[in-house]
Amino acid sequence: MHSSEATVAAPLNLFGELAEMYAGREISDVQLRSNALICVHTNRGLEMPESFGLQSPEAIRLFAEALYTQRAVDLWEKPDAVSGAAKMWEILQTTRVLDMSCDAGALGAPVRMRVQLHLSQDGLGLTCRWLRGSITPLENLGIDAAVTDSLKELMNRRFGFGLVTGPTGSGKSTTLAAVLDWVRRHMQKHIVTIEDPIEYRYDSTMLDPNKPGSVIPAPSLVTQQEVGRHTLSYQTGLKELLRKTPNVILIGEIRDRLTMETCIEAAQTGHLVLSTLHTRGAVKTVDRILEFFPKEQQPGILARLSETLTFVLSQGLITGFNGRVLVTEYIQNTSDAVSAGIRAYDGGATSLADALRYKGNLRWDDSLLQLYRAGKIPEAVFKANAMG
Repeated sequence: MHSSEATVAAPLNLFGELAEMYAGREISDVQLRSNALICVHTNRGLEMPESFGLQSPEAIRLFAEALYTQRAVDLWEKPDAVSGAAKMWEILQTTRVLDMSCDAGALGAPVRMRVQLHLSQDGLGLTCRWLRGSITPLENLGIDAAVTDSLKELMNRRFGFGLVTGPTGSGKSTTLAAVLDWVRRHMQKHIVTIEDPIEYRYDSTMLDPNKPGSVIPAPSLVTQQEVGRHTLSYQTGLKELLRKTPNVILIGEIRDRLTMETCIEAAQTGHLVLSTLHTRGAVKTVDRILEFFPKEQQPGILARLSETLTFVLSQGLITGFNGRVLVTEYIQNTSDAVSAGIRAYDGGATSLADALRYKGNLRWDDSLLQLYRAGKIPEAVFKANAMG
């Protein structure tokens, strides 16, 4: 077991050692807490490498300060009178929490990270979300091929509102990044993203599909903005971006009524808007949208959604025999049945749920059954995750 002195003296080796220790196990998050073991989220669940021992408050402090110095900073930012670790502690004293993205390659990590510094009963803690350096092609995510084809087709529309939903850690950002990267490589669009923080980065170039090994300019322009760095908030960023003449808009997450209303309005005025919600299932997503609005406004919102809501892709990652696998539910608003089901939705009607059975849509339980029949998940996992 590492001594506390070794851990404190060389904190920057930790991420590289974890990457080597869990190679092939798809690390998604690393949790660091004072006076506790390190916790690593992998495709096998939550694992605790005991060889590193309990992390002292001093070790956690050094980790936090090292990551803070590697945070993403823009060239236009003026140096603050208070800098470095002192600035980090000043922010924590004021807000009690600090969210940031950082390039952690210098710290032994093979990936960028989204980091939250927070306080608890035990003292300072860190949650480090590992962000993939490259974007997985849409065809390789494990989404049903018919759904993938539908998403590509819907991206050709001039306007609409598409949602990818699911709990934290279900791969929503990965799916949206794959969709946008497909658009970037195949269409002439201006894509504008507002994220908190920026997770994936989109190059201005791409591999030439006709000349292997050659690089050519990508046909799309991508403008990425991070909340807190490039714009004050999601709402502010949304108002500002409409003057950038975007074709496709990505809002990292819809958190309030104003953002939801602005997304719907942007879709109605000729933009293709993509975002995420923390819901499971297409029908429950409509419920969640309505929760943002008072009762008297809900019929009007449903009417607007029936015209603008292009698709809902709900997904979750579940533990299979060989790591995590993706289960999905998908509904595309390309038929009168789906449009009418949205417009008439009242929380109890089954017309929207019934529309999931139409060709081109995919029910959650059917996706789950496909995984079970393919031998990718055990019966117990199938039963535990079925919606019924």
